[in-house]
Amino acid sequence: MAEQDLSEYPPLSNIPTHVGVIMDGNGRWAQARGLPRLAGHRAGVENLRRVVHAAVEFGVPILTLYAFSTENWSRPEEEVQGLLQLLYEGLDKEVDELHKSGVQLRHIGDPAPLPDTLKAKIQAAVELTRNNDRLIMNIAFNYGGRQEIVRAVRRIIEERIPPAEVTADVIDAHLYTAGLPDVDLVIRTSGEFRISNFMLWQAAYAEYYIARVYWPDFDEAEFYRALQAYSQRERRFGGLTQAGDRS
Repeated sequence: MAEQDLSEYPPLSNIPTHVGVIMDGNGRWAQARGLPRLAGHRAGVENLRRVVHAAVEFGVPILTLYAFSTENWSRPEEEVQGLLQLLYEGLDKEVDELHKSGVQLRHIGDPAPLPDTLKAKIQAAVELTRNNDRLIMNIAFNYGGRQEIVRAVRRIIEERIPPAEVTADVIDAHLYTAGLPDVDLVIRTSGEFRISNFMLWQAAYAEYYIARVYWPDFDEAEFYRALQAYSQRERRFGGLTQAGDRS
Protein backbone atom coordinates (compact mmCIF):
# COMPACT_ATOMS: atom_id res chain seq x y z
CA MET A 1 0.00 0.00 0.00
CA ALA A 2 1.62 3.25 -1.16
CA GLU A 3 1.92 6.07 1.33
CA GLN A 4 -0.01 9.17 0.34
CA ASP A 5 1.23 12.74 0.32
CA LEU A 6 -0.71 14.34 3.18
CA SER A 7 0.49 17.89 2.62
CA GLU A 8 -2.89 18.74 1.07
CA TYR A 9 -4.57 18.56 4.48
CA PRO A 10 -4.77 21.96 6.25
CA PRO A 11 -2.82 22.19 9.53
CA LEU A 12 -4.88 21.54 12.66
CA SER A 13 -4.94 24.04 15.51
CA ASN A 14 -4.94 21.48 18.31
CA ILE A 15 -3.30 18.08 17.91
CA PRO A 16 -3.93 15.47 20.64
CA THR A 17 -0.76 14.25 22.30
CA HIS A 18 -2.04 10.71 22.82
CA VAL A 19 -4.54 9.00 20.53
CA GLY A 20 -6.01 5.58 21.31
CA VAL A 21 -7.69 3.54 18.60
CA ILE A 22 -10.14 0.67 19.08
CA MET A 23 -9.65 -1.09 15.75
CA ASP A 24 -13.08 -2.63 15.30
CA GLY A 25 -14.93 -4.24 12.42
CA ASN A 26 -12.38 -6.48 10.71
CA GLY A 27 -14.64 -9.54 10.81
CA ARG A 28 -17.69 -7.67 9.54
CA TRP A 29 -15.60 -6.06 6.79
CA ALA A 30 -14.66 -9.56 5.60
CA GLN A 31 -18.17 -10.99 5.92
CA ALA A 32 -19.61 -8.14 3.87
CA ARG A 33 -17.25 -9.24 1.07
CA GLY A 34 -17.95 -12.95 1.42
CA LEU A 35 -14.50 -13.56 2.92
CA PRO A 36 -13.42 -15.46 6.05
CA ARG A 37 -13.04 -13.37 9.18
CA LEU A 38 -9.28 -13.87 9.19
CA ALA A 39 -9.08 -12.09 5.83
CA GLY A 40 -10.56 -9.06 7.54
CA HIS A 41 -7.96 -9.23 10.30
CA ARG A 42 -5.22 -9.44 7.68
CA ALA A 43 -6.65 -6.38 5.92
CA GLY A 44 -6.70 -4.64 9.30
CA VAL A 45 -3.01 -5.36 9.87
CA GLU A 46 -2.17 -4.06 6.40
CA ASN A 47 -4.10 -0.88 7.18
CA LEU A 48 -1.79 -0.11 10.09
CA ARG A 49 0.88 1.14 7.73
CA ARG A 50 -1.15 4.04 6.38
CA VAL A 51 -2.56 4.96 9.80
CA VAL A 52 0.90 5.06 11.37
CA HIS A 53 2.14 7.14 8.43
CA ALA A 54 -0.80 9.53 8.90
CA ALA A 55 -0.13 9.82 12.66
CA VAL A 56 3.47 10.80 11.96
CA GLU A 57 2.55 13.26 9.21
CA PHE A 58 -0.28 14.87 11.19
CA GLY A 59 2.01 15.31 14.21
CA VAL A 60 0.50 12.87 16.72
CA PRO A 61 3.27 11.97 19.20
CA ILE A 62 1.71 8.87 20.83
CA LEU A 63 -0.58 6.26 19.26
CA THR A 64 -2.06 3.32 21.16
CA LEU A 65 -3.68 0.57 19.07
CA TYR A 66 -6.06 -1.94 20.66
CA ALA A 67 -5.15 -5.12 18.79
CA PHE A 68 -6.20 -8.04 21.03
CA SER A 69 -8.11 -7.89 24.30
CA THR A 70 -7.95 -10.21 27.29
CA GLU A 71 -11.46 -11.30 26.30
CA ASN A 72 -10.50 -12.22 22.73
CA TRP A 73 -9.16 -15.61 23.86
CA SER A 74 -12.81 -16.78 23.96
CA ARG A 75 -13.07 -16.51 20.17
CA PRO A 76 -12.80 -19.66 18.03
CA GLU A 77 -9.36 -21.28 18.30
CA GLU A 78 -8.70 -20.89 14.57
CA GLU A 79 -9.32 -17.14 14.75
CA VAL A 80 -7.17 -16.71 17.88
CA GLN A 81 -4.25 -18.61 16.35
CA GLY A 82 -4.66 -16.61 13.17
CA LEU A 83 -4.46 -13.33 15.11
CA LEU A 84 -1.31 -14.47 16.91
CA GLN A 85 0.24 -15.43 13.57
CA LEU A 86 -0.71 -12.10 12.03
CA LEU A 87 1.04 -10.21 14.84
CA TYR A 88 4.14 -12.34 14.35
CA GLU A 89 4.12 -11.79 10.57
CA GLY A 90 3.37 -8.09 10.96
CA LEU A 91 6.35 -7.58 13.26
CA ASP A 92 8.57 -9.61 10.98
CA LYS A 93 7.53 -7.59 7.93
CA GLU A 94 7.16 -4.05 9.25
CA VAL A 95 9.58 -3.49 12.13
CA ASP A 96 12.56 -2.47 10.02
CA GLU A 97 10.51 0.11 8.12
CA LEU A 98 8.97 1.43 11.34
CA HIS A 99 12.44 1.71 12.81
CA LYS A 100 13.65 3.71 9.78
CA SER A 101 10.62 5.99 10.17
CA GLY A 102 11.54 6.80 13.78
CA VAL A 103 8.70 4.83 15.40
CA GLN A 104 9.25 3.51 18.92
CA LEU A 105 7.30 0.31 19.47
CA ARG A 106 6.00 -0.64 22.89
CA HIS A 107 3.84 -3.55 24.01
CA ILE A 108 1.16 -3.03 26.65
CA GLY A 109 -0.67 -6.01 28.03
CA ASP A 110 0.20 -9.34 29.63
CA PRO A 111 2.76 -11.24 27.54
CA ALA A 112 2.67 -14.39 29.71
CA PRO A 113 0.09 -16.41 27.69
CA LEU A 114 1.72 -15.61 24.34
CA PRO A 115 3.86 -18.20 22.54
CA ASP A 116 7.57 -17.90 23.34
CA THR A 117 8.43 -17.17 19.71
CA LEU A 118 5.98 -14.28 19.65
CA LYS A 119 7.23 -12.90 22.97
CA ALA A 120 10.78 -12.98 21.61
CA LYS A 121 9.68 -11.20 18.43
CA ILE A 122 7.90 -8.48 20.43
CA GLN A 123 10.90 -7.99 22.72
CA ALA A 124 13.27 -7.74 19.77
CA ALA A 125 11.08 -5.07 18.15
CA VAL A 126 10.88 -3.10 21.40
CA GLU A 127 14.65 -3.23 21.87
CA LEU A 128 15.41 -2.27 18.25
CA THR A 129 13.19 0.81 18.33
CA ARG A 130 13.75 1.85 21.95
CA ASN A 131 15.52 5.13 21.18
CA ASN A 132 13.24 6.34 18.37
CA ASP A 133 11.30 9.50 19.13
CA ARG A 134 9.20 10.47 16.12
CA LEU A 135 6.18 8.44 17.26
CA ILE A 136 5.57 6.18 20.26
CA MET A 137 3.29 3.35 19.15
CA ASN A 138 1.81 1.16 21.86
CA ILE A 139 0.46 -2.18 20.66
CA ALA A 140 -2.18 -3.32 23.17
CA PHE A 141 -2.10 -7.09 22.76
CA ASN A 142 -3.65 -9.32 25.40
CA TYR A 143 -4.65 -6.08 27.07
CA GLY A 144 -7.63 -5.23 29.24
CA GLY A 145 -8.27 -2.09 31.25
CA ARG A 146 -9.56 -3.97 34.31
CA GLN A 147 -6.69 -6.44 34.17
CA GLU A 148 -4.24 -3.53 33.99
CA ILE A 149 -5.71 -1.86 37.09
CA VAL A 150 -5.76 -5.15 39.05
CA ARG A 151 -2.12 -5.69 38.10
CA ALA A 152 -1.24 -2.19 39.28
CA VAL A 153 -2.98 -2.72 42.64
CA ARG A 154 -1.20 -6.03 43.15
CA ARG A 155 2.17 -4.44 42.44
CA ILE A 156 1.44 -1.61 44.88
CA ILE A 157 0.55 -4.16 47.58
CA GLU A 158 3.68 -6.22 46.81
CA GLU A 159 5.79 -3.08 47.21
CA ARG A 160 4.16 -2.48 50.62
CA ILE A 161 3.24 1.09 49.81
CA PRO A 162 1.15 2.40 52.75
CA PRO A 163 -2.53 2.99 51.87
CA ALA A 164 -2.29 6.69 52.78
CA GLU A 165 0.45 7.08 50.17
CA VAL A 166 -1.51 5.52 47.31
CA THR A 167 -2.40 8.41 45.02
CA ALA A 168 -3.46 8.72 41.40
CA ASP A 169 0.19 9.35 40.54
CA VAL A 170 1.23 6.14 42.28
CA ILE A 171 -1.34 4.15 40.33
CA ASP A 172 -0.23 5.86 37.09
CA ALA A 173 3.32 4.73 37.78
CA HIS A 174 2.22 1.08 38.03
CA LEU A 175 0.24 0.94 34.79
CA TYR A 176 1.57 -0.38 31.49
CA THR A 177 1.64 3.22 30.26
CA ALA A 178 3.78 4.54 33.13
CA GLY A 179 5.54 7.71 32.08
CA LEU A 180 3.14 8.50 29.27
CA PRO A 181 0.39 11.16 29.37
CA ASP A 182 -3.26 10.20 29.53
CA VAL A 183 -5.20 9.57 26.34
CA ASP A 184 -6.63 12.74 24.80
CA LEU A 185 -8.68 11.15 22.02
CA VAL A 186 -10.16 7.66 21.65
CA ILE A 187 -11.24 6.67 18.16
CA ARG A 188 -13.46 3.65 17.62
CA THR A 189 -14.19 2.36 14.16
CA SER A 190 -17.24 0.43 12.86
CA GLY A 191 -19.82 2.75 14.42
CA GLU A 192 -20.01 0.97 17.78
CA PHE A 193 -20.46 3.06 20.94
CA ARG A 194 -18.50 0.99 23.46
CA ILE A 195 -15.10 1.32 25.14
CA SER A 196 -14.68 -2.47 25.41
CA ASN A 197 -12.36 -2.43 28.44
CA PHE A 198 -9.87 -0.09 26.73
CA MET A 199 -7.69 2.18 28.86
CA LEU A 200 -10.28 2.67 31.58
CA TRP A 201 -7.91 4.71 33.75
CA GLN A 202 -6.00 6.65 31.11
CA ALA A 203 -9.09 7.69 29.13
CA ALA A 204 -11.06 9.07 32.07
CA TYR A 205 -11.25 12.51 30.44
CA ALA A 206 -10.60 11.57 26.83
CA GLU A 207 -12.68 12.85 23.96
CA TYR A 208 -14.34 10.12 21.88
CA TYR A 209 -14.80 9.90 18.13
CA ILE A 210 -16.88 7.17 16.48
CA ALA A 211 -15.97 6.44 12.87
CA ARG A 212 -18.70 4.73 10.86
CA VAL A 213 -16.28 2.76 8.69
CA TYR A 214 -14.77 -0.62 9.54
CA TRP A 215 -11.11 -0.58 10.55
CA PRO A 216 -9.68 -1.77 7.18
CA ASP A 217 -11.36 1.27 5.55
CA PHE A 218 -10.16 3.77 8.15
CA ASP A 219 -7.82 5.77 5.96
CA GLU A 220 -5.90 9.04 6.16
CA ALA A 221 -9.00 11.12 5.44
CA GLU A 222 -10.95 9.41 8.24
CA PHE A 223 -8.07 9.95 10.65
CA TYR A 224 -7.90 13.61 9.70
CA ARG A 225 -11.65 13.99 10.32
CA ALA A 226 -11.22 12.51 13.80
CA LEU A 227 -8.37 14.90 14.60
CA GLN A 228 -10.35 17.81 13.17
CA ALA A 229 -13.34 16.97 15.37
CA TYR A 230 -11.06 16.83 18.40
CA SER A 231 -9.51 20.21 17.59
CA GLN A 232 -12.97 21.80 17.65
CA ARG A 233 -13.92 20.50 21.08
CA GLU A 234 -13.55 22.36 24.34
CA ARG A 235 -12.07 20.19 27.06
CA ARG A 236 -13.06 21.13 30.63
CA PHE A 237 -11.90 18.11 32.68
CA GLY A 238 -14.89 18.47 34.98
CA GLY A 239 -14.41 22.22 35.46
CA LEU A 240 -16.08 25.28 33.97
CA THR A 241 -15.37 27.26 30.85
CA GLN A 242 -14.56 30.95 31.09
CA ALA A 243 -18.13 31.70 30.07
CA GLY A 244 -19.50 29.36 32.73
CA ASP A 245 -20.86 25.82 32.68
CA ARG A 246 -23.31 25.29 29.83
CA SER A 247 -24.39 21.83 30.96
